[in-house]
Amino acid sequence: MTSTLTGPSTPASWNITTMNPAEAPWHLLLLADPSRERIKRYLPHSTCFAARQTAQFTPSGLGALIGVCVLTPEGDGQHKWELINMAVSTAWQRNGIGSALLHRAIREMRQRGVRQLEVGTGSFGDQLLFYQRIGFRVTDIERDFFLQNYTTPLWERGVQHKDMLKLTLEL
Repeated sequence: MTSTLTGPSTPASWNITTMNPAEAPWHLLLLADPSRERIKRYLPHSTCFAARQTAQFTPSGLGALIGVCVLTPEGDGQHKWELINMAVSTAWQRNGIGSALLHRAIREMRQRGVRQLEVGTGSFGDQLLFYQRIGFRVTDIERDFFLQNYTTPLWERGVQHKDMLKLTLEL
């Protein structure tokens, strides 16, 4: 998928590709999950997609990374997967890149025969609305998740995240 958009300074094109989890960009992963320890646990067993700005080539010739989407299998991985990390570079947010990453992940999961895609997010904020617009529905609440799993408090718009909502998309 290649799309045209206006970025932070000039028009550029971008595309979504699969990515080796070992090459996932830490600066983006940490935007969505500030725990390096948690990321190190789930990243090796994941499937990753990358959004690359093709107008700004890197030495690899693949284009600068501007977004990442990480999914992990649940149980046997045949029927349920979790969207465990998704981030778009701050300068590129609100340009459709997150939606394109997620739609690519959904298409891939459907092709694999996966029936459900889950995601956990804070109980308020832009991320919750983003997932609901795609079709995810709240299916569970994990009380005190952010208090018990992160050593540094997570704040958004002056409110501390405490509970995590689990959302599910039926594929």
